[in-house]
Amino acid sequence: MAVVPYKDQNQNKKSQVATMFNNIAGKYDFLNHFLSAGIDIIWRKKAVSLLAPEKPKQVLDIATGTADFAIETLRLNPDKITGVDISEGMLAVGREKLAKRGLTNKIELKYGDSEDLPFADNTFDAITVAFGVRNFENLEKGLSEMHRVLKPGGMAVVLEFSKPRSFPMKQLYQFYFKNILPVVGKLVSKDNAAYTYLPESVQAFPDGQQFLDIYHKVGFRNTKWHSLTFGISSIYTGKK
Repeated sequence: MAVVPYKDQNQNKKSQVATMFNNIAGKYDFLNHFLSAGIDIIWRKKAVSLLAPEKPKQVLDIATGTADFAIETLRLNPDKITGVDISEGMLAVGREKLAKRGLTNKIELKYGDSEDLPFADNTFDAITVAFGVRNFENLEKGLSEMHRVLKPGGMAVVLEFSKPRSFPMKQLYQFYFKNILPVVGKLVSKDNAAYTYLPESVQAFPDGQQFLDIYHKVGFRNTKWHSLTFGISSIYTGKK
């Protein structure tokens, strides 16, 4: 059974995830950086550095949210970055951020379903996803769509939470995720479910080698797994 934000609702996971992000969009950036003590910024920089040797010109950022990963990817000097998301609330915050920074000519944000991407085959040199694949309703379908729109030889870079497996980080991580993060998240975002869903979705996500197996199954090659910060997060790379 899929992990969903609102267990008392009958909507599918995709609809519930969109609703959740619409609800917390205004507080998302603050909570993201605050609850991770800013480490998420370092993780994004690392993910972009792994993509740098590819020198991509056309980049797709899936589950772009408020465009933080897309903005970070500008360091690679691509011709264009296209960001897609199923939350109009998050996209609105992202568009405002881009307008303030004068970046609307380099980054375009649009509504898009990760499992039914509105692009032709072999369109992008690179695809990035930060903390988004965990929210896919059908992980294998979403990764297959990524593979479809990627050009032959192109690279996909996925940044996602994972589960530490060593003492004492495993115990500290579980305590923080179960006892502190949901309370602070609820107080700030005013959404009772969003930051309870986060640890539940991380726990249910097939991280590490399991993710690489699915990556490989849908067609990616040269797949690699980079563990970050004692296993709290991981970067997965693969080529078409």
